[in-house]
Amino acid sequence: MFNLKNLFQNTDSDELVDKESPEKKIQIATCALFLEIANSDEHFSDQERNAIIDILKKEFSLSEEEVHALIEKSEYTLDESIDLWQFTNLINHNFSDEEKTKVLENLWKIIYADEKLDAHEDYLAHKISNLLRLPHKTLIETKLKVKKHAKRN
Repeated sequence: MFNLKNLFQNTDSDELVDKESPEKKIQIATCALFLEIANSDEHFSDQERNAIIDILKKEFSLSEEEVHALIEKSEYTLDESIDLWQFTNLINHNFSDEEKTKVLENLWKIIYADEKLDAHEDYLAHKISNLLRLPHKTLIETKLKVKKHAKRN
């Protein structure tokens, strides 16, 4: 049952994330965006899951076990969240424009992992780009770069 009072209180997810180190919070926020984009077309493919795992290993230098724990924690945090702002806000306060552009590029890699661009994925990529305060030009450049590379593989 929806309770307005709960809207203004910490959720279990807030408490879970608050206990984490700043670095882990950023990892959770980034992973949550990756999971949200993979789920946006209602079909979370094996290719998208593998792309997320590979990206998290590479970007955060994590082991296979650490990646799976991060995904599990991020899924829980995402399920408990009401919007993506909490994740992008954390990224905005801790990442440079270059690092945020890398997050956006990785989102496109996840989208194109199954070689299909769904309208929901495209919409969400635009929304996340705006929330990350990146220029539209950056959105298009990263999309075209990843799309071109995806076609070669």
